Amino acid sequence: MNVQEAEIYIVDQFRRKLPDTLYYHGLHHTLDVTNAALHLARLEGITDPEALDLLRTAALYHDSGFMVTYHGHEEAGCDIVHQSLTRFGYNADQIEVICGMIMATRIPQSPKTHLEKIICDADLDYLGRADFEQIAETLYRELKVRDMVSDMESWNALQKTFISGHAYWTESARRLRDIPKQERLKTLL
Repeated sequence: MNVQEAEIYIVDQFRRKLPDTLYYHGLHHTLDVTNAALHLARLEGITDPEALDLLRTAALYHDSGFMVTYHGHEEAGCDIVHQSLTRFGYNADQIEVICGMIMATRIPQSPKTHLEKIICDADLDYLGRADFEQIAETLYRELKVRDMVSDMESWNALQKTFISGHAYWTESARRLRDIPKQERLKTLL
């Protein structure tokens, strides 16, 4: 499997096909999730090269479906994975593992494997980071332009509900992000 070529391909596709109004779910988010996933994998003791390559690929492709649709983008992303990754040397089993990780990120998250838990935590890593407010503002703008949130008051209520119900799946993410996430929640109350 050629992860570098798969990355070059999907980054090029994102640059050409992602809507301009994906203020949150843009290429920057994909690269952020990829870095967070690999960092969490190291903290979680994942050393198997194939597992790390599959995780990296899943992170790079996890929001690729946004090139096709906003709602149901995970399924669309799996379609893209099935259509594109065989040309980069991925086999059917590897593609299924990648699709499992992509589908696990759908809200509400439902990870079953260790790698799925890692990518889920990486996808919402920002909830417990210092740059939370800047990133949350991009999600607000993205949802507002789609009429999925009406104003800042409703947005803050939505965030409060979401963060209150959220739990990280891995011990590493809990250790890194739970306390700052709880601090952010207090600012929304």
